[in-house]
Amino acid sequence: MKKDIHPKNYRPVVFQDLSNGTMFLMKSTVATDETIKYTDGNEYPVVKVHISSASHPFFTGQEKLVDIEGRVDKFKARTAAAAKKREEAAKRATKPSKEKTAPTKLADAKKAAK
Repeated sequence: MKKDIHPKNYRPVVFQDLSNGTMFLMKSTVATDETIKYTDGNEYPVVKVHISSASHPFFTGQEKLVDIEGRVDKFKARTAAAAKKREEAAKRATKPSKEKTAPTKLADAKKAAK
């Protein structure tokens, strides 16, 4: 193992959650110039974090559940509507037109040949 690769400046540091104000005291080597008075009355360097286990929805149990069934129902409704549109378009495409087509020269020639 290599010698002298680990930092030696471990010290108590307060990590403060900005979303709810929770503070954690632990040892760290993080560099910071700010200090804060902790609940034990001593002043420690502070690192401000935006989210921690005290405010993260996964750890607090306030995570938003995804409504998978609703999504599936919406998808099925969309596919059914699309299938209905396709069927209607196919019916319209196969219906004979009500107007009679004008006889062509080729059709007249075939009739005359018979």
